[in-house]
Amino acid sequence: MRFIAFFLPLSLIAFDLWADLIVYSSRKEKFVRPLLDKFERETKIKTKLLSGVKVIKILEEQRYPLGNVFISNDVGQLEFLRLKGALKGIDIRAEIGISQKFRAKDNSWVGLTARSRILMYNTDLISQKKMPKTLWDLTLPQWKGQFAITSGGNSSMIAHIGALRSTWGEKKTLEWMKKVKENAGAITKGHTDIRMAVGRGEFKFGLVNNYYYHLQKLEKKHNRVAAVYPDQGGMGTFTNSAGVALLNNPKNFRESKAFMRWIVEKENQKLFAHASLEVPLNPALKAPKEAKAVHQYKTLDMALDTLGKNWPKSKKLIERAGLDLAVK
Repeated sequence: MRFIAFFLPLSLIAFDLWADLIVYSSRKEKFVRPLLDKFERETKIKTKLLSGVKVIKILEEQRYPLGNVFISNDVGQLEFLRLKGALKGIDIRAEIGISQKFRAKDNSWVGLTARSRILMYNTDLISQKKMPKTLWDLTLPQWKGQFAITSGGNSSMIAHIGALRSTWGEKKTLEWMKKVKENAGAITKGHTDIRMAVGRGEFKFGLVNNYYYHLQKLEKKHNRVAAVYPDQGGMGTFTNSAGVALLNNPKNFRESKAFMRWIVEKENQKLFAHASLEVPLNPALKAPKEAKAVHQYKTLDMALDTLGKNWPKSKKLIERAGLDLAVK
């Protein structure tokens, strides 16, 4: 380990020397840092956070892992890592209140919050009655140029396509992507651009994760927005999850297990969820203001661990549709 350290970035060498727990995260630092500060105060375990980490980095480091835990916005990524042998199973108490649907079979990853894919719309431009009610409606000519989506390279979109592929099959999902790509008025890298554009009235609606709607409602202006949970009369709204995984790294393993067991305590589940205005998966915890609890709407009935094994195929399908690099 000391030998290969000379080939590692100096920033990684530095924090590897003093941190008890190295936390990788694909979430924004502002959503994770308060959680780690609380963990440090309560356990006296020192942490170092590295944000913006992608799955490929963890796979590349498998032989000589540096990170101890990984916080992700997509449990499909976490299950993919588990299947690649990058995660380690752990015993977690049954009373954590998280359905097995949102956990790995060996508890190497645990989902904590719901991230439902909704249509956020500008109430000055369109009424709820006139809004599309299904995802397939986005392919209709009447909506051409009137909505925004992210590119297929966005992790939430990859997971969503994976869910549609499992439900609709490849042919219909590919057709949907191609038609929506042509119909969309804008294709962005991220969801913040969509929520702001819809809030300003540049588009009637956009396809986003539900918490972006909650964030837009908190803006001092351009906050006249509402949400439609699509496909309530059919397959249901796709609901992914953000969660945490235990990386297969023997170094600092005691501290890693301590973090995994700490994060699933109800108080800390709540902090994890409310920091980003997401909805807790634990039904005993209240959702943020104006957010619907998961049991209040119909969700797509699928085990989220299927997203992991289908993740590479979903990315290839997105590439076939040309949606991976499409930004307009």
